[in-house]
Amino acid sequence: MTLSQALRHIGVVAAAALLVTAVSLKPAPVSAMGTDNPPPPSDDGKKKKKDSSAIEQQEQKLAQEKFMRDYRAARDLILAGNYKAGVAAMHALGHDEHPDVANYIGYANRKMGNYDASKVWYEKALAADPQHVRTWSYYGMWHMEQGNRLKAEDYLDKVKAICGTATCEEFKQLRAVIDGKASY
Repeated sequence: MTLSQALRHIGVVAAAALLVTAVSLKPAPVSAMGTDNPPPPSDDGKKKKKDSSAIEQQEQKLAQEKFMRDYRAARDLILAGNYKAGVAAMHALGHDEHPDVANYIGYANRKMGNYDASKVWYEKALAADPQHVRTWSYYGMWHMEQGNRLKAEDYLDKVKAICGTATCEEFKQLRAVIDGKASY
């Protein structure tokens, strides 16, 4: 290993250590619904090398950490009501196909009154992950806003089936919207 390769390797490891430390010190944001820790996007179907180098593995880890950090920032914008900036930040991630990304783009569009766009994004999220409980819940809320209580009740049943209980947050929040006790 040459000196420049060794320095590059040390630099990558040091940067990763600093990033991990910084991320672990940041308090978790309060979640309106679901988790702020979605699985990072896959490697877009690229076949992983069995003998990938430590540097390649470290670069992949850093890319996943960057996605998570940027996803959380975009999600925080949306949950704070800064919908346009949040949608732009979600698109900037470059992973619109990710169910959590598509879900929050749908949520932001719904909150801005863009119901047609919201429906498209919720359906993209469900196409990517048919068991995405948060999207089923938000889509149920969408149906309530459209005046379709029966469809919202169907989605409530779907949420309960996925959660396995009526005590998960997604179920309780959709139930509250259907009962007219809350809005999200």
